[in-house]
Amino acid sequence: MQIQIFNQTEKKIDELKTVEKVLELAVKKEHLKDVSFNVIIVDNDEIHRLNQTYRNIDKETDVITFALEDEDSVVLPTKERILGDIYISIEKAEAQRIEYGHSLLRELAFLAVHGFYHLLGYDHQTKEEEEIMFAKQKEVLEEYGITREK
Repeated sequence: MQIQIFNQTEKKIDELKTVEKVLELAVKKEHLKDVSFNVIIVDNDEIHRLNQTYRNIDKETDVITFALEDEDSVVLPTKERILGDIYISIEKAEAQRIEYGHSLLRELAFLAVHGFYHLLGYDHQTKEEEEIMFAKQKEVLEEYGITREK
């Protein structure tokens, strides 16, 4: 398992070490072996650009994922599953932390786990899909000890 976290902002984000451990727990709970993916922390300008370019949505978002397994034309010569990339806007995470009244750690962990499940193909387009995906996210966060108050 290889989870790489890249902070492409000027901000020092101490919470990222814990976010990595939460993601390791999510991988274990899904019984995955030999997987790798990246988490990239960016600012609102960069996530806005990505959202505009790849989703044709002209605004920033909190998290956007690029799942390699969604693309049939991508064939990688490795036994390792390379899941893709999770981009998180630190500015949106900070704003949402305040809006929801919890810690930056809780918001970053939630967004990272949310992105992880998107990489695995989970979605929340329907109520049923949302219930499944959000139950998995909640289970990971609660098992690690991260609640809405933290």
